[in-house]
Amino acid sequence: MKNRIVDANFPRTLDQRVYHLGLRAGEVANRIITLGAPSRAHGIASYLDATPTPFTLTSERGFTTITGRYKGVPVSIVSIGMGHPNADFFVREVRECLNGDMVVVRLGSCGGLIDVPVGSVVVPKASIAVTRNYDFDFVDGQSNDQPYRTSKPVLADFVVHDALVAALNRTRPGGITTPIVHDTLNASADSFYSSQGRQTSFPDHNADLIDRLMSEHKDLATFEMETFHILHLASCWRVSGREASKDAPPLTDDAIAPSIYPAHPPSTQAEVPDVAASAVGHEPLKPPPRIRAAAAQMVFASRTSQDFISPEEVANIEAWAGRAVLEALVGLDIEHDRLHEEKGSVWELPTDAQAESTFR
Repeated sequence: MKNRIVDANFPRTLDQRVYHLGLRAGEVANRIITLGAPSRAHGIASYLDATPTPFTLTSERGFTTITGRYKGVPVSIVSIGMGHPNADFFVREVRECLNGDMVVVRLGSCGGLIDVPVGSVVVPKASIAVTRNYDFDFVDGQSNDQPYRTSKPVLADFVVHDALVAALNRTRPGGITTPIVHDTLNASADSFYSSQGRQTSFPDHNADLIDRLMSEHKDLATFEMETFHILHLASCWRVSGREASKDAPPLTDDAIAPSIYPAHPPSTQAEVPDVAASAVGHEPLKPPPRIRAAAAQMVFASRTSQDFISPEEVANIEAWAGRAVLEALVGLDIEHDRLHEEKGSVWELPTDAQAESTFR
C-alpha cells in the first residue's frame, strides 16, 4: 500500500517517494553530481568516505542515486541517462526532496567542435539549445523555416564554473596532458543524430548545421544533450511555496518500488520538505533558496578530426574529472541553515563518528 500513488500533478507514493527517481527526503544531498551512465556513477562513488556506507537506490525508471560523504561533506551522484526529458525529471524531482540550496554539476561526455584533442575537459560558461523544427517539411525540404532552431544562451553559475576549473587544474594527474578549456559556449541538442549534424539515412537537412552554428556563435565549443536544460531550470527556478495536494485520489495501486541496496537502509524522513524553509526551525529562508548549476564536459569525440576516445583514455579522464568535481562541490560553502536536515538522512553519521565530523 505504501507504493500507492497520490496527486496526479506531482506524483508521489504514500511513503513520499517521487515517481521517476524513486527518492524521498533525506536520500539526496544538497551537492549533486549528475551524469549519464550508472557505471560512471559507481566509479565516482568509489571515492566516497567509508562512513557512513554510501546509500544506493535504482528506480524502476532506471535512475540511480548514490549518496554518501566525500571528505566529510554530504554529496549525491545521480545517473539520469541522456537527454532533456531525463534532465527535467532529475532537476524537478530532486528539488522537491530538498530543503535549502541545491548545487548541481553535470559531468558528461561531449563532442568537440573546436580543435582540441579527445580527452580534453571543457567547462562552458553558457549553453544554447538546438532543437529540431517539427514544422519544417523534412520530406522534401520545401519550407521557408530553418530545419533547426537555437535558443538564447543561458549562463552557468560563475562561482561553480570557476570552482570546477580550479579543481580540474589542481587534481590533474601527471600523465594527462590534454587541455582544460573554459569560458566557452556549449550547445545542447534534442538528438544525438539530427540536431548534432550527424548524417544517417533519414532526410534530416542538417549537412550545414554545424557550420551555421559556428558562424553564429564564435565561442561554441561542444555538443551534447543535457547541460542547457539543467542550466535553464536552475536559472528560472523561484520558490512558489505551493503545497502538494494531500487529498488527491490515487492514480494506481501498482507498486513503484525502487531497488535499494541492502548495505544502507533508506531515509527515515517521512515528511515532504518545504523547499522554501530551513530544515532547522522551518523558517522561510532569506534570501530564498536557489539552484546553482554548471557543467564539466569530457571530449569523447572530435567533430573536426573525427577522432574518438579509446576505452583506456575514458577510464583515466573519468577518474580525474570525477574526483575534480567532488573536490569542487565540497569546496563550495553552503550555510548550515540552507542545508537539508541530517537527522534521519542516509548521510547521518553513526553516533561515534559525529564528534569527528564538521558538518558543512
